[in-house]
Amino acid sequence: MIALQGISKSFKVAKRSAGLRQAVKSLFVREHTIVEALHGISFSIQEGEIVGYIGPNGAGKSTTIKVMSGILMPDQGTCSIMGYTPWKDRTAYVKHIGVVFGQRSQLWWDVPVIDSFELLRDIYKIPAAEYKANLQLLTESLGLQELLRTPVRQLSLGQRMRCEIAASLLHGPKILFLDEPTIGLDAVSKIAVRQFIKTINKEKGVTVILTTHDMNDIEALADRILMIGKGTLLYDGTLSELRSRFGTHRIITADFCEHAQPVDIPGAFRLSWSPERAVFSVDIEQEQIATIISRLSEQVALLDVSVETKPVEELIVQLYKEYQV
Repeated sequence: MIALQGISKSFKVAKRSAGLRQAVKSLFVREHTIVEALHGISFSIQEGEIVGYIGPNGAGKSTTIKVMSGILMPDQGTCSIMGYTPWKDRTAYVKHIGVVFGQRSQLWWDVPVIDSFELLRDIYKIPAAEYKANLQLLTESLGLQELLRTPVRQLSLGQRMRCEIAASLLHGPKILFLDEPTIGLDAVSKIAVRQFIKTINKEKGVTVILTTHDMNDIEALADRILMIGKGTLLYDGTLSELRSRFGTHRIITADFCEHAQPVDIPGAFRLSWSPERAVFSVDIEQEQIATIISRLSEQVALLDVSVETKPVEELIVQLYKEYQV
């Protein structure tokens, strides 16, 4: 469905030193530097996938999304999405995509939400029956019943983001680009948005490309991740592959009857010890978790045991360090 090959994009950025003299000088002589936002980006995405597109600030994530949505034209490379070249076939192409930028709005600020939806219906020329069905589905799924008659400026950030997502899906797109869709949302709103994204992907087969700094979004939604750093694609694979590559350590937290004297467990590194709780680190490539727990139970009276993997954020940081991003 989506194929990018050798996409590169550079921007000319004005620069000058601080101070009044330099400010005056810049009125007559302008200095520029070239910033390479994307360098030879290539990947493909199949229909129905949810892909997490991640990377540090300034890595090129939003630039890639803008190229794929037809907002920007690359300096080099090709991009084919559903047979369209986004920046060349923009009028026909945009009918098949939905785009949500977390810090930008496609809703009219001073009018009720439903008026914005009606305007979008006219812009996309959505048939009346299709619009009515989509509006009902989105209103029920995202809990918008109480918001439709409210001016956009009076909505909270979480309420507005739910309306933004609904607006991007009114015309029934086949691809949804989400750029930081949960930025600034409370926990309840985040869960609601994530659940809705999973629902439209499963029931309607909508392909979703998600850029975010929130690794909880990635864990909840994306089976596959693309990681970019300094405009270059660094990793393309699943979360499970990433964990198997960097996440071979497990953290075992054990609660037990009072035992003041610390104990050492062969194959495990003791991170902390208190009379009723201990925390160990285990490399599962060297020892099995069950073996460590069995050895521990021989020395203390266990009450409870939990096993945790490293947070995804730590795995991502390790991957960045490997490529010296």
